[in-house]
Amino acid sequence: MTDFKGKVVLVTGAAGGIGQELCRHFGARGAAVGALDRRPEVEDFARELSAGGVSAAAALADISKIEEVRKAIDALREAIGDADVLINNAGVSARSSLDASTPETWRSDIDDNLNGAYHCTSAVLPAMKAKGGAIVNIGSVNGLTSLGDPAYSAAKAGLISFTRSLAMEYGRCGVRANIICPGTVRTPLWRHRTERNPEILAELVKWYPLQRIAEPADIAKAAAFLASDDAAAITGALLPVDCGLTAGNIVMSRELTLETF
Repeated sequence: MTDFKGKVVLVTGAAGGIGQELCRHFGARGAAVGALDRRPEVEDFARELSAGGVSAAAALADISKIEEVRKAIDALREAIGDADVLINNAGVSARSSLDASTPETWRSDIDDNLNGAYHCTSAVLPAMKAKGGAIVNIGSVNGLTSLGDPAYSAAKAGLISFTRSLAMEYGRCGVRANIICPGTVRTPLWRHRTERNPEILAELVKWYPLQRIAEPADIAKAAAFLASDDAAAITGALLPVDCGLTAGNIVMSRELTLETF
């Protein structure tokens, strides 16, 4: 088990399903955790972590607004220290199709999913440039292929390029940057769809070679590896954590080959 004792880990989108698991996972391994979110419930979550023995602090910020981010990062720095690890996890999707998009929703998705990661990264980089660090961006398989949510997908594709630029430019400073691309993850965000169709997640597994979808813990474990010294020679890498979705189309393969394997 990787030890993060003495390390400060900042997690954005910390009030969500993946974000909370990221905070718990790093906290259980000894890290001081900075939980950043625009939702006030992140403060209760940080208190819950503290009650469980984790050194934790919360800060409120809309990551699309650079001044809010800088203020929040400054507050977390005062509370628990400069970040050794940044997990750019925050992300939302406003519209499922181009036809349903507007210039306003498009800009909002790009701001929340790409520009926000830039804002948070730029706020921690001065300290990381001096001492080294690790940045793990949480992307999506949507950044690799067309699966709907076009603005979100474009932002996540941009996040892949941003990750590689970070790795190339700041490697000489001991800063590593990598990106995880999850497929479907079982989080509370699916609640509104499971209420309409309780079988929706079970139906989705036919597209996944492992015949399952990911859990938040799968993402947290991958992030901890990439943030750890075990990945000291890994930077600029893209790691799908998608139960095989991007390996190929298992349903199409079966139909084309007439196999029943």
